[in-house]
Amino acid sequence: MLLLLPKPVIGVIVIFYHIFLGIYKMAIVIASLFNEKARLWLKGRKNLLVTLARTIPPDTPVIWMHCASLGEFEQGRPILEQLKQKFPHYKLLLTFFSPSGYEIRKNYPGVDWVFYLPLDTPSNARQFVNIVNPVLAIFVKYEYWYHYLACLHKRKIPTILVSAIFRKNAVFFQWYGALHRRMIGFFNQVFVQNQESVEQLKTILPAFKITRAGDTRFDRVTVIAQNFTPVPAIERFIAGRKTLVAGSTWPEDETNLKTLINQIDNILLIIAPHEITDNHLKFIKSLFNSCLLYSEWLQLNEAGLDETLSQVLIIDNIGMLSRLYHYGTISYIGGGFNKSGIHNTLEAAVYGHPVIFGPNYQKFAEAVMLIKRKGGLSYSTNNELIEKIANLFSNEQLLKNYGENAERFVTENTGATGIILEWISNNIAEALSNGEKALPD
Repeated sequence: MLLLLPKPVIGVIVIFYHIFLGIYKMAIVIASLFNEKARLWLKGRKNLLVTLARTIPPDTPVIWMHCASLGEFEQGRPILEQLKQKFPHYKLLLTFFSPSGYEIRKNYPGVDWVFYLPLDTPSNARQFVNIVNPVLAIFVKYEYWYHYLACLHKRKIPTILVSAIFRKNAVFFQWYGALHRRMIGFFNQVFVQNQESVEQLKTILPAFKITRAGDTRFDRVTVIAQNFTPVPAIERFIAGRKTLVAGSTWPEDETNLKTLINQIDNILLIIAPHEITDNHLKFIKSLFNSCLLYSEWLQLNEAGLDETLSQVLIIDNIGMLSRLYHYGTISYIGGGFNKSGIHNTLEAAVYGHPVIFGPNYQKFAEAVMLIKRKGGLSYSTNNELIEKIANLFSNEQLLKNYGENAERFVTENTGATGIILEWISNNIAEALSNGEKALPD
């Protein structure tokens, strides 16, 4: 195992951690002068601990899940739904760090309360844990906050990390990663997505604390597909024609799609942009000669004027994307030309359609595997995009094979939620059922 530094050295590192958090908050305050997300970040945390204390009655049995943002929530959601079924007498608390998660899911009906997480200071962590007093704490994928984890550990509150993924170059495995190694040691169990993560974690954690469960997103997209409800307005727009559904797109994606549409005129294009702002929608409309906003299409439908020659439909609302992918002959995943990389490929692949995306996908294991399994394709240039899309649309057997491969890949990788719930049942479910706290042996 990598060297674990003595506590005095950790103490010095924690001081630098405090300095970093102080600088981070100062940067948020400055950014709030001109950035809406920064303003929401600050506003959501104003008097937060007081609000929590007034909201959560003392001695209420609470299971707490924390997510960084919306993507992590989608990974944690299947677990929340199963916990609600298995332990209906427990209250569920969901917290977010980012406004992009909280603002969209603050009214999520699957839990009892949704809040921001106060900034990670010793005082905030201590007060938060005292107020919430959870019987189980669940962190999703990437969230590591030293004082919260230390406080939970000190109080012997069972704490697990789910859908985690670790690469060789992660901070945990570097000489300067002592604080992160200490944080990961506070978890009672770490559920990882793949074998590479298992092997990396074994260098810093005992093997009994590591479980390869897979990615809960596979379970989530499967549930979405199983509960699919039609969108009549989309069906009327498509009218049985071949369609490319492009989800979570950025300007680079949209510019490339313009070139595609100019070259292939016998397909429809539905674009659901990642950011729905007036400026972005105007930009997309400026790219295409014949396009409609979804809101405009609905008005035409209501007026009985739903005959249109528009080749492009732009979705100007949030929440439809997972259902839109159902209607695509091929699905396009945006973000492949951004530094952060592509968005969720699984919510498209689950419907049994080929998926295609830009070149920045390597750090997403599911995208790598979709290409390997011939359920997905990547492109770097407009010529490649045109060639690959045209090839799929003109070859029915190839289109079918790619779609079946994509769906099979999702089906074969479901089950992570069940593994996590089984561990909870085997280790602490009896204590939860009795309203007690207990650590696994």
